[in-house]
Amino acid sequence: MLKSQLEKGLQTLGIESTPEQVALLIEYLALLEKWNKVYNLTAIRDPQEMLVKHLLDSLAIVPHLLGQRWIDVGTGGGLPGIPLAIMFPEKQVDLLDSNSKKTRFLIQVKAELGLTNTQVIHDRVENYQPVALYDGVISRAFASMNDMLNWTNHLLKEGGAWWAMKGQKEFEDLTALPGQVSVQEVVELSIPNLDAERMLLKVIKQG
Repeated sequence: MLKSQLEKGLQTLGIESTPEQVALLIEYLALLEKWNKVYNLTAIRDPQEMLVKHLLDSLAIVPHLLGQRWIDVGTGGGLPGIPLAIMFPEKQVDLLDSNSKKTRFLIQVKAELGLTNTQVIHDRVENYQPVALYDGVISRAFASMNDMLNWTNHLLKEGGAWWAMKGQKEFEDLTALPGQVSVQEVVELSIPNLDAERMLLKVIKQG
């Protein structure tokens, strides 16, 4: 049931997938449900609801991403980072969170799914110093846009992009963003079976 709903959702989103990727996404969902009881990773308990509100919601940004190295800040239980790492095995997708319970879960997920293109980082975002700068900083319900830009500016290379996933009500006044950034795109996301407005904001770091 979950597998067919996921496959249908991917098709609706216009995302090509292999049977192996679908299997990994379903396995991740099972791990999220299992360990949620111990680590309290999400308020959502029902796998069906997790599929729509977490998995498909995260996957909706797949067609919009560019670059080779991304970091998901405030990733929590690995959303959207784990689904992105599954869908983009050729790209580096690092996962950062300051909560040790959540990073322990992510290390477990990485091992069980055999993901070799992700690094789990237990740190505060403003303290983390990467070996190499990222092409993209991704967040999902992480912080205000201003805070996100200020806290993660040191992680992003010049010309790189911030991608912020927000609900319609969470959008702030975009004219209040700091200098040396440019709002390039605001995309309205349509999530299969989710009756809520979701947006993806793309902001470019300028020199």
